[in-house]
This record gives sequence, structure tokens and C-alpha cells, in this order.
Amino acid sequence: MRTVRLGSARAAADELGLSPSALSRRITNLEEFIGKKLFTRARQSMQLTGEGQAFYEAVNPQLEALARAIDSQSDNISLLRLRLGVLPLFGSQRLFPHLGELRKRHPLLHIDIDTGPHLEDRVGDTLDAAIILSQGPDTSLHAVRLDYNKVHAICSRELANSLGEVIDEEKLEKQTFLIHNELPASFEAWKRAVKTEDLDPAAIDHYDSGQLMLEAAAQGLGIAIMHDDHLRRAEDSRLTELYGLEVESPYSYWFVCKPSALEDRPVRLFHDWLVSADL
Repeated sequence: MRTVRLGSARAAADELGLSPSALSRRITNLEEFIGKKLFTRARQSMQLTGEGQAFYEAVNPQLEALARAIDSQSDNISLLRLRLGVLPLFGSQRLFPHLGELRKRHPLLHIDIDTGPHLEDRVGDTLDAAIILSQGPDTSLHAVRLDYNKVHAICSRELANSLGEVIDEEKLEKQTFLIHNELPASFEAWKRAVKTEDLDPAAIDHYDSGQLMLEAAAQGLGIAIMHDDHLRRAEDSRLTELYGLEVESPYSYWFVCKPSALEDRPVRLFHDWLVSADL
């Protein structure tokens, strides 16, 4: 299962404390036993074949069920504790609506949530893992991209009506833009997309909270440059997006942890659930 998750025989062997050749022999023995080729091999990269994917989907739920059954029947198993960093807006809109499902699947797994700043820098120290917005996480971390985001310019309906449906740089220069402290490249990407690279707005207000940016935009305090589908998930009738544009974002949501942390059961359980969940 580690080979599937990591996509690399060497990385999986390192986690298991085996040599790559020893792991390769185990995989070959399994393929011979079931009579199917499970992986395609290219140097150290290993990807599931069609038959391998079907085998994995059939077997993995049973292995997880076995692990849960053992946990539920053992009086010596204590709570599993995960220290997770997460951005507040991702937490409220995308993670928390699904945590009930995670609890049912893994009743012993409990999560301490940290929404403080500099999440990536604290992974491996005060955090076991984090969900971050990044142009690309530190290469020393195990990282899984969760999605590909869009940039939206979001504002109150009243402001949108005053700006009109046609991009007018003169009108935009009279506006205040709301920018997240840690996502400055989003505004640059949006300006390029609307061909206003030299746009010099009346003011730029900086925030460290996406939720507060949405509320400020709803109150008519400015145009929020936001990511992903936060407008749709907010379901706030006061808000709309300008010009109907969806711009490719420089940032994506990533799950990150130290590679060695995947040996810790709380991190592994959350990781495996997250990458298979539809958040």
C-alpha cells in the first residue's frame, strides 16, 4: 500500500526499512500469487496498472476494516492524536463538513486544529501535518496536491453593478483591493488575465483571513482576490464575482508532512482518508 501511496519503490522501501530489491521481490511474489501484473515500472517510479488499480480498490477497504476492527476490540489502544494545521476558510468550507465521516471511519482519531500563521514552517515541530495554499511546498516535505485553484475577483453586488460588465481600468483604479498576506501572486495573476498589469488601485488592504476578506467584500469595503470556489461555498447572496472570469491561480491546496510522519498512524490515517475524499 505504501508503494501505491508514494509511487516509488525506493520511497516505500525506505518507509518499511527494506532494501528496494527486497520490496521488489515481495511485489513480484504477490503478482505471481494472484496472477496479475499490478505495477508498471519505470526506473524507481511505480504506477498501478488497470488490474492493479482494481486489486487495490478491492483489497484496501478490507485492510482498513481489519485495522478498525482490531482497534475497536483492544482495550490497550489509546486515542490517536493528530496536530493538524489548516487555513480557516478551507477548514470551515471544505474540511469540517466531512469530519463526521472521518470520525465514523476512525473513531479513535482525534484532531487538534491549528489555524495559526506559517503552517508549512511548523510542520515537524508544533504540527504533525498541515493543509496549505502554496505555489509549491518545500521539497523536503511529503506533499500531495489536493486541487487546482482559480482566482476570482469577488465584491458586493452593488459594487459590481457600478463597475459594469466591461473591464474599465479607470474605474478599477478607484477601488480598494483586498489581498491575503500570504497570497500576493494571486493579484498579479488576475491583473495579467484582465490585461491591466499596470493597474494602480486607490488602496490595497491586506488580510490574514479569507473569511474576513469575504465579509469585508460583502460589506462593500473592496474587491477581494480569492481562491478556489470560496464564493460558491459561502452561499452569500450579497456577493458576486466580477466579469465572470476564472483565472488560473499560482497557488494550490496541498497536504504536507514530514516523510517519516507517514509511519505515525494518526498521520497516515488522515492522509489516506484525505486523498481519497471528495472535499
